[in-house]
Amino acid sequence: MAVESPLVRASMISATEYPDLVRRYQITGVPKTVVNDRVEILGALPEQMFVSQALTPPA
Repeated sequence: MAVESPLVRASMISATEYPDLVRRYQITGVPKTVVNDRVEILGALPEQMFVSQALTPPA
């Protein structure tokens, strides 16, 4: 999404190098995507499913 839009910013963090972030975001597997500290997506998904989950507000 960040490649397609200048309005989206993405960062990739190495879980082994940042244990404080692992605890903060309760990382139990990779990849884990966190969107605006509200939506969490665990695992690799097809693009359409990823976008759908990323844009759906949490329940």
